[in-house]
Amino acid sequence: MTQLITPQLVILDQNLGDSPADVIRVLAGKVAAAGRATEVEGLFTDAFAREQKTATGVPGGIAIPHCRSAEVTEPALAMARLSHKVDFGAKDGPADLIFFIAAPDGADQEHLKLLSKLARSLIKKDFTAALRAAATEQDIVDLVDGALADKPAAAAPATEAAAAPAAAGATAGSTTTAAAGPKRIVAVTACPTGIAHTYMAADSLVAAAQEMGVDLQVETQGSSGAKPLDPAIIAAADAVIFAVDVDVRGKERFAGKPVINAPVKRGIDEPTKMVQEALAAADDPHARRVPHFGAEEQAERAAEEKGEHIGQKLKRALLTGVSYMIPFVAGGGLLIAIGFLLGGYEITGFADKMLVENSIFNLPTEFPDNAWGPLGAYIGAVLFKIGALSLGFLVPALAGYIAYAIADRPGIAPGFVAGAVSGFMGAGFLGAIVGGLLAGYIAFQIGKLDVPRWLRGLMPVVIIPLLASLVASGLMFLILGAPIVALTKALNTGLSGLTGAGAIVLGIILGLMMCFDLGGPVNKVAYSFAVAGLGTATVANQAPWQIMAAVMAAGMVPPLAMALATVLDKKLFSLAERENGKAAWLLGASFISEGAIPFAAADPLRVIPASMVGGAVTGALSMAFAVTSKAPHGGIFVFFAIDNFLLFFLSIAVGVVITALLVIALKRWAVRKPVEAEAVPVPAGV
Repeated sequence: MTQLITPQLVILDQNLGDSPADVIRVLAGKVAAAGRATEVEGLFTDAFAREQKTATGVPGGIAIPHCRSAEVTEPALAMARLSHKVDFGAKDGPADLIFFIAAPDGADQEHLKLLSKLARSLIKKDFTAALRAAATEQDIVDLVDGALADKPAAAAPATEAAAAPAAAGATAGSTTTAAAGPKRIVAVTACPTGIAHTYMAADSLVAAAQEMGVDLQVETQGSSGAKPLDPAIIAAADAVIFAVDVDVRGKERFAGKPVINAPVKRGIDEPTKMVQEALAAADDPHARRVPHFGAEEQAERAAEEKGEHIGQKLKRALLTGVSYMIPFVAGGGLLIAIGFLLGGYEITGFADKMLVENSIFNLPTEFPDNAWGPLGAYIGAVLFKIGALSLGFLVPALAGYIAYAIADRPGIAPGFVAGAVSGFMGAGFLGAIVGGLLAGYIAFQIGKLDVPRWLRGLMPVVIIPLLASLVASGLMFLILGAPIVALTKALNTGLSGLTGAGAIVLGIILGLMMCFDLGGPVNKVAYSFAVAGLGTATVANQAPWQIMAAVMAAGMVPPLAMALATVLDKKLFSLAERENGKAAWLLGASFISEGAIPFAAADPLRVIPASMVGGAVTGALSMAFAVTSKAPHGGIFVFFAIDNFLLFFLSIAVGVVITALLVIALKRWAVRKPVEAEAVPVPAGV
């Protein structure tokens, strides 16, 4: 196996700059110079993006920036002992010992285990003291190799020596006991990369618990594999700690346990405090608990812990509803479009009769004139009906999953029922939003009631769905439904009557919304508005199809424009951005606006305004040309469902060129130094 660290990858007692970015860039240069990465800038971009998600500084003057990157060809460990400390976000101050872990995207398990083992060693004071005292680069390599081979740098205190084995054994079958009858706690640690913080948090929590005489078992859900805790250990636990930055796998195993939930870094920074909080929760009958009703934590509870304000909660609920609704819409809309292709646009008037009276062995004799014969008509009717039934879930699914985002699984049934009521009354898209929010809030409030233990099992499956459905849907029928229906009808009538300048203005507005946040809530509102109207479109009323075409065309502009810009002027973009540009061609052509997010995240003040200008032009042109789309998704790949396809393509092309040229102009003259002009500091010896 390739040695992870060599003297060439070590820097001793140098000043590498004032910021984490400076240090990471130099260490990325070391990895590339050693032949273990193909390109410095791409590796730096990946590592610094990881650093921005969660600071990698840990107590003791240590930082462990790390990433997985396609630029890495062999796993590598670069180390710097700084003469000028740099703040990596640790609570106890800046760091002087920096370990940069660079792993390939497809790193093998053995290398990942070694990297995680090193991370665990860094919480041992004797090991870090030896690193600070090392005289040469080779001394550092020897110390690290010893740690990876489980050779202690010096006699470690008993509690520290026991910490790693305890955490390593904090899986099925562990039987750690610190004293007779101690409190029992289980924990899960996990971070996005799963290399360093996952294991350091586990060891820190175990060490803190041992000092307090608490039996704590940890399940590390990291890159080097995870062995689930024994169900008997979980059942006997008094409380659970989730020190995680990602979803806990198999969270339902801990249902009903008092829970302390925090980012993984807190498990490293404040392990003693987290154990104390878990002990307090174990004795508190009103403590927050892992829900009985699912594998994911209730969205509102997580929101409270993160201190979200009401706007953020609403945004998250709406985005959840739309994201779960889109598969119904995309699949159903494409099936309808193919049904129109085979059976003709008049298949809507024939489909039900054909499906009742005919079969594949008894083809219809009456069918639309523009159908592909009897077989095409029958298959078209089948596809149209399946698609129409799928689209029929649009309103209930939107409402159901908005409620799910607020109240977790107990909110799904009340939300779907409220959405069905909205559809029945004709309240449509707006009714789904109101009904979903109402059902979710009511279900959440009922779920907070303190009920006897014998009743808790019935709450999520009987009582909450029953009461929340009754109240939310009752309010929709009795009070809220009629005003929303009136508003929906007025909105649809007004939009359907838009022609000429009014239609062009609508196209501009929709284009601006689609490009404002690239898949965010504003984008999703415009998209949901368009797909909600598809069911009302007819050959005589094609306005909903025109709106759908304008929305899809405008949403394709940002990724295609970023791809074009990286071709027109490569020097303005980093290597990572140029690689993203290659993928953006296909993403944009498929109507996936999120393909432009990497560019917008790196330079929002230039990319987003330029995208909005191009999107507005495309939306206006699409509406002016009266382009229609009977498919809600698919981009150029659903050309058969788009009338005036050449004008659709022209509208997109004009917007793409405008956005690409604007981005290039802003990057050149709105004074931002080109990426390749930035010097990469490389210390002597690299």
